[in-house]
Amino acid sequence: MALTNWQQLHGSHFAGSRALVTGGAGFIGSHLTEALLDLGAEVVVIDDLSGGDVVNFADYKERAGDRLRFVEGSILDEALLKELTTSGGGVRYVFHQAALGSVPRSVAEPVKFHQVNATGTLNVLEAARAADVQRVMFAASSSAYGDSEVLPKIETMPALPRSPYAANKVYDECLCRAYACSYGLDTACLRYFNIFGPRQNANSAYAAVIAAFAKDLLANKRPTIFGDGEQSRDFTFVDNAVHANLLAARCTKKIEGEVMNVACGQRVTVNQLAATMAGLYGVPELTPIHQDERAGDVKHSLADLSKIRATIGYEPLVGFEDGLAPTCAWYRETMLG
Repeated sequence: MALTNWQQLHGSHFAGSRALVTGGAGFIGSHLTEALLDLGAEVVVIDDLSGGDVVNFADYKERAGDRLRFVEGSILDEALLKELTTSGGGVRYVFHQAALGSVPRSVAEPVKFHQVNATGTLNVLEAARAADVQRVMFAASSSAYGDSEVLPKIETMPALPRSPYAANKVYDECLCRAYACSYGLDTACLRYFNIFGPRQNANSAYAAVIAAFAKDLLANKRPTIFGDGEQSRDFTFVDNAVHANLLAARCTKKIEGEVMNVACGQRVTVNQLAATMAGLYGVPELTPIHQDERAGDVKHSLADLSKIRATIGYEPLVGFEDGLAPTCAWYRETMLG
């Protein structure tokens, strides 16, 4: 349910192109897949369904027809990745969205996170290199900045990961740059800042904050905030992440593994978020419960967008407030019917 007219923005650039979307049955991946299909591309999706769900294809599977191929599998399966990148004449673009998410879960399961997020990314890059893919777009993370007090976050700042998940993402950025420099496989690293929107899973112990708040408020429960709630985030509607990926793929000059922030450039505290969502759901009396801060969490996050503007011409399409209302409506519809 994109709020954006992709054809108006991207025209016929992707018509007839073939793309591989790893993690394409997940939250961001399914939105990216939908946009590519609406733009006339053929899309191959690989997803092990550990975090994604084929129900995410329901809105567009019929209109996609045979231009959508879904394969249930893992990015740890090197042979499968090779087959998917070379079959049907090969893929032009790889949008690498597959990963185990969640900072707290990575603290609990560091080895598993390294296997999927680090080794898995190496496998994707190797398959793309062998298939002579034009460009790989990698889903990097703002968690790379750690807890530096400097705002806004600028890509030239040192990486200071505070969790295994963040460390995985920094390692993957380095791999992407190395493959661009060593093998001529062009890559782009898109550092997502707190992406939210429809299809984001709320039924996980590690659910992202907007999804978790929606689930609690719709169940008439007070939402839980870890810490004092004054921590702030650059909440970014999912269409902005999709747009950044499409712009990176279209870029006519080499990107060579450059890291770019993907965000709105607006800071919102978690307390403000909770109050706004409670108001949207008509339950302002459901004030948050506060618990101890979680290991690995960062205090503040705000993106500088200068580099991504200059490199690929990105501008945020949907602001925080404009994206939050339809997101809350989607959770109401899916959870309450």
